[in-house]
Amino acid sequence: MPNKRYNLKRDKRYLELLAQSFPTVAEASTEIINLQAILNLPKGTEHFLADIHGEHQAFLHVLKNASGNIKRKVNELYGSELTLNQKREFCSLIYYPEEKLEIIKAKGEDTHAWYIDTIQRLVTLCREVSSKYTRSKVRKSLPVDFSYIIQELLHENTDRPSKKTYVNVIIETIISTGRADDFIIAISNVIQRLIIDELHILGDVYDRGPGAHIIMDTLRQYHSWDIQWGNHDVLWMGACVGNTACICNVIRLSLRYANLSTLEDGYGINMMPLATFAMETYGDDPCEEFMPRVIGKKGDDQKMTRLTAQMHKAISVLQFKAEAEIIKRHPHWKMDDRCMLNLVDYEKGTITIDGKEYALKSNHFPTVDPANPSAFTEEELLLIKRLRHSFKMSEKLAKHMRSMLRHGSMYAVCNGNLLYHAAIPLNEDGTLREVEVVSGHTFSGRELLDAIDILIRTAFQQDADQEDKQYAKDYFMYLWCGPESPLFNKSKMATFERYFIDDHDVHHEDKGYYFKMRDDEEVADRILDAFGVTGDARHIINGHVPVHAAEGENPIKANGKLMVIDGGFSQPYHKTTGIAGYTLVYHSRGFQLVQHAPFTSAAEAIMNGTDIKSTTQIVEMSAHRMLVGDTDRGSELKQQVVDLKELLYAYRHGWVKEQE
Repeated sequence: MPNKRYNLKRDKRYLELLAQSFPTVAEASTEIINLQAILNLPKGTEHFLADIHGEHQAFLHVLKNASGNIKRKVNELYGSELTLNQKREFCSLIYYPEEKLEIIKAKGEDTHAWYIDTIQRLVTLCREVSSKYTRSKVRKSLPVDFSYIIQELLHENTDRPSKKTYVNVIIETIISTGRADDFIIAISNVIQRLIIDELHILGDVYDRGPGAHIIMDTLRQYHSWDIQWGNHDVLWMGACVGNTACICNVIRLSLRYANLSTLEDGYGINMMPLATFAMETYGDDPCEEFMPRVIGKKGDDQKMTRLTAQMHKAISVLQFKAEAEIIKRHPHWKMDDRCMLNLVDYEKGTITIDGKEYALKSNHFPTVDPANPSAFTEEELLLIKRLRHSFKMSEKLAKHMRSMLRHGSMYAVCNGNLLYHAAIPLNEDGTLREVEVVSGHTFSGRELLDAIDILIRTAFQQDADQEDKQYAKDYFMYLWCGPESPLFNKSKMATFERYFIDDHDVHHEDKGYYFKMRDDEEVADRILDAFGVTGDARHIINGHVPVHAAEGENPIKANGKLMVIDGGFSQPYHKTTGIAGYTLVYHSRGFQLVQHAPFTSAAEAIMNGTDIKSTTQIVEMSAHRMLVGDTDRGSELKQQVVDLKELLYAYRHGWVKEQE
């Protein structure tokens, strides 16, 4: 009998509900056997990525190669059997099967022999990567057209001559019926699917790069993923619900990098009203300080570049006004010093910051009333109305933001790892800082992130109290640039200063205490304790701030308890970091941190078999191979086993009746 004293009234109600899923002793027993078997399978591989910033080609490639995990498996299986070039070509085929097949067939070589060797190797690799899953889970991941055939090939023992002949006939038949290409594409996709069990995105899908919408489309189709929101993600969430400051920031960042692909092509945001307004308002303004940082390929249309700069300035001025409007509504944010237009002397062309006067690089503000600098003109109000309507009516943007909410959160605790995007606000002594989220209500640590999570969701709720909902919408701006926001955690966002002031001293954004103390093991332990993360091998994993590897900075901090994995996908960061950042793989034998060189292009990877050059660093290896039973999922399954055993006891003692 199970070691517990039953509360019959309570337990019987629960067991009767459980009996609806397992109505007989046989079915309950079978499920116990199944769960016990799963508990003893190797732990699935987790893949951690951060700060993708719209670089969809690099993201898709890292997803396809699982941060080198496929290459590692190929080396383990074919280390001496294949040459380095053959292994490179084989991996490239797995990553890009459709495109690679076209190139191989165009060479006009003996494709029949190549098909036989390639299919056999793909089956062997697929058998290896599927070995840590149940047959049921593997079967569910298979394409309908080839499900039966792949199952046969995966589970037959080719050591026996009769079975080897059977397998060879299957492969020959696949080729002779003209299905070899389709089969290779199908099994390559299965390998990509099975190599990673869970994908964790530690924030910042959006901004800078051209394909954030493509990344979101990919994630929505991915088998298992979660995201811990970053400051750029909440900026787009704020834009989606109509926060004017967020809308202006989103557009400004797109114009700053001369990249409107996500806005226009991805979400159908109409930029024509802004273009018209900018040409009329800033037609005689050189807008030199607003020239896009990334102009593009040589030979770009200079008129388009100039228009981009005019639009850039127009939306920036709108942003400064919109931010001031929101800041004035919420004095407890203590951000009055960021109402930058109020600090300008428009006659002298100067600005006074912290008692010091600075000359402005430009003093052309035709829409600013010096007596009321943050007031919008009638033309600006009409423009804002049109832009807000365009964002709120974008069906695809709304769909992607719903996915962000469904799969996302401010933090996650998974298998002994605490995941969040940027920071946990701290005091100077390293203790958790109390932050006023709503006027008069302060929170710290886990409670702080929980309160913010609720606030974010409130902004999207149709039936929420209107006052609460309006505050929630406004709060997206604070999350983006507020000094105590756990997604920013800096003294200020010096946008105005960078555009208009030459003195680099005022460009400096002082980082919060978290970034100054994150190498302190005691601080890391304090944060882990606050979030209830236990165990000897617990870690914090976050992104947000690029690791300056070129200067010798180590992404592993706090004696191995904190890992920074800013993926460095964003091209503008590459000169600063010297690399394209880090990703993390956590498989059944431990952690591997992968340092990437910048990605060239998918076309080069397909044509030449080149891969992202990466260096793998062993962070922490387990003394024994971790099983499902060692994971959070394992704890859930163990409880299910306990519950099912209680159901069996209830069946056998007549508390619950078996169903016919």
